[in-house]
Amino acid sequence: MSEDLKGKVALITGANKGIGHEIARQLGSRGATVLVGSRDIGRGEEAANKLRLNQIDARSVQLDVIDQKTIDSVSKQIESEFGKLDILVNNAGILLDSDRLPPSQVDIETLRQTYETNVFGVFAVTKALLPLLKKSTAGRIVNLSSGLGSLTQNSDPNYEFVHFKLIAYNSSKTAVNAITVLLAAELKDTPIKVNAADPGFTATDINQYQGYRTVEQGAIAAVKLATLPDDGSSGGFFDENGVVPW
Repeated sequence: MSEDLKGKVALITGANKGIGHEIARQLGSRGATVLVGSRDIGRGEEAANKLRLNQIDARSVQLDVIDQKTIDSVSKQIESEFGKLDILVNNAGILLDSDRLPPSQVDIETLRQTYETNVFGVFAVTKALLPLLKKSTAGRIVNLSSGLGSLTQNSDPNYEFVHFKLIAYNSSKTAVNAITVLLAAELKDTPIKVNAADPGFTATDINQYQGYRTVEQGAIAAVKLATLPDDGSSGGFFDENGVVPW
């Protein structure tokens, strides 16, 4: 096990499964203490146990990104136990318009619920934990986005996923990208770096495991951004190969 992240504390939302769990594993295997955020504390504890079997310092925390009480509770817990947070990975997200209806036919409630988790949840968690990230010597915020959130790619008739015009999911990730840019601008004179990560079409339950990428591959970009050096980029959108167009 590498020790280059020893002493670092990382919180990953939605880390009881899928890409979030793999991000926790990769960060933990490099020595970080990983806080496994999960709505269901039982599932979170089960996920943390799996990580601990691999000698990873993993702790389960109950965190529902649309429940401010749990967000505040986790913030207080981190402050009490660690006094700082080094890495925040906003991974938790939902996809409700998987029936792929034309945008104009999507129910407004689908849009509201999607934004509640994918956009407002990201902002709420980040806002609550920012004071602790400011106490780190090298805070890192990684927002899990998607290539489907790229306006450039959605406008390209030759885009690989041109037929996936999911208005709720896609636009929620576009909004996450905007939050990333604006927050990075606010924090440009601090050691904190804020970036968006595109995991690619990864096989998880959000897409009924139809993705052709493994969770190990899907976690690569987020882990890179979570461990950027002091001269790394901020305010960008990246996959494992480099910049993704806005």
